[in-house]
Amino acid sequence: KRFGKDNVILSDIRKPPDHVFQSGPFVYLDILDCKHLRELVVNSRVAWLVHYSALLSAVGEANVSLARAVNITGLHNILDVAAEHGLRLFMPSTIGAFGPTSPRDPAPDLCVQRPRTIYGVSKVHAELMGEYYHHRYGLDFRCLRYPGIISADSQPGGGTTDYAVQIFHHAVRSGQFECNLRAGTRLPMMYLDDCLRATLQVMEAPAEALSMRTYNIQAVSFTPEELAREVLKHVPGFRITYNVDPIRQAIADSWPMSLDDSNARKDWGWRHEFDLPELVTTMLRYSGASTRVARAS
Repeated sequence: KRFGKDNVILSDIRKPPDHVFQSGPFVYLDILDCKHLRELVVNSRVAWLVHYSALLSAVGEANVSLARAVNITGLHNILDVAAEHGLRLFMPSTIGAFGPTSPRDPAPDLCVQRPRTIYGVSKVHAELMGEYYHHRYGLDFRCLRYPGIISADSQPGGGTTDYAVQIFHHAVRSGQFECNLRAGTRLPMMYLDDCLRATLQVMEAPAEALSMRTYNIQAVSFTPEELAREVLKHVPGFRITYNVDPIRQAIADSWPMSLDDSNARKDWGWRHEFDLPELVTTMLRYSGASTRVARAS
């Protein structure tokens, strides 16, 4: 909407749904194929590169070698091509870039990180490599540490915060949800619209406004128990139970409960718009909760 559909090229190694394929240019591209990546950048006169390819936390722990290839080797290809062709490069980082020795409430932009997942390790590596390429080669590298991102129109991608998306689909379909984290596990979250707005804001910010290359961004922090209480206000009879996955719980326990994003708010005017009530109302609307509420009434 902002730049015109013909000016944004989407790439993946998976066949997109028809509505995505028809919404603008789509190309097959594997980030491990550096030659093809260069061809696309040159032939399409690409100016910005937004690099989202990664295996997320829980999936990465199940396949460390693939996570290492995609999250680290793929990143190196992206950095080299972006530096060679003078691109503006955006890469998301994550709350998973922090570790159990990091300050947890809140975690500042600069602190001890030392994550304990291959996902987190690869993202710290990416943050540092991006900063290095900026200082060594002048690469315009920009990075945001995303909290858990909540969206109604995409399936969870194997992350530890996935419960906060799944809960809405289950609430609408069955009125109950089994959560794989403990009831009191507090993590930072953000609705997709805020995430996209923050990404465009930092990409459009003048270079002189940026005091760092990687920023925290924060919207809301909540627990599964708090989220379930808010869902119950809209879905009568909704019930949550807990069957804790020790791997995901250990990951969550090593992450911050909130992020200090004061630098993003000061440097380039970041402000979130969706607090927990607005997030829940929006997600349930898109998930079709009105039909279940009508049946319950």
